[in-house]
Amino acid sequence: MLNISIVLYRPRWEEEVLPLVGELLRCRRLRKIYLLDNTEPGVRKPGMAQEKETLARQFGTRQVRYMAIPSNPGYGTAHNIALRESAYYRTELHLVMNSDIRVKAEDIDAMHDWMLEHPEVGQLMPRVLNTDGTQQYLAKRLPSPIDVFGRRFLPGWLMARRNRLYELRDKDLTRPVNAPYLSGCFMLLRTSAAVEAGLFDERFFMYPEDIDLTRRIHCNSLTLYHPQWTIVHAHAQASYKNKHMLRIHIQNMCRYFNKWGWFFDRERHTFNNL
Repeated sequence: MLNISIVLYRPRWEEEVLPLVGELLRCRRLRKIYLLDNTEPGVRKPGMAQEKETLARQFGTRQVRYMAIPSNPGYGTAHNIALRESAYYRTELHLVMNSDIRVKAEDIDAMHDWMLEHPEVGQLMPRVLNTDGTQQYLAKRLPSPIDVFGRRFLPGWLMARRNRLYELRDKDLTRPVNAPYLSGCFMLLRTSAAVEAGLFDERFFMYPEDIDLTRRIHCNSLTLYHPQWTIVHAHAQASYKNKHMLRIHIQNMCRYFNKWGWFFDRERHTFNNL
């Protein structure tokens, strides 16, 4: 069975959330969908107090659980609420995903069944496309500070070779790749592997929590990019457009490098060479 958790912030209900939930409810392997709304009360749109009632009217409440978390504790912290329930009820797989994803229920069922047949895999991410059909390179090597801050602040031509290696463009991405960093936009997790790794590190408000969790799962299981299935991601890249989000990104990446090492990270060197 499968649980799915989606963290929301100022969600676009009619355009994004409700169509996605409708599609996810078609999954034959589904146990429950958790909608974790981190929107603070002061920035809620008029009429947004009826989210739970809207969901109940449209879908019923048996398989959809809406939770308002107005304290906005962060992306990973909110997902951990649902992950702990998956662990408690021994739900085999847990899908962490964004609301800006388009995916077919049949593909989720197929990925679910494939994961159950391959117990050595702790995490799976399919091929991810932009809305225009071009590929997003979201399976990566573990980043060094120059990979993170250089690609944001240095000229593109200067970072071109490093970006190619960082984004695994030197690999044959028509085949599965065991990558130590898979994007948090779509993380199909084996619940036991996520629990063994310690779930999301709640010190990260957002951004590097997916790097941190994938590398910990990667220590004991395969963390696999698999192009057999494809999803579409309307990637917002908020930190490139909003100074407040850029500041959050920088602060949390500094926390990440403080945890694992800025220039001396032996595990990063080992995983990236493998």
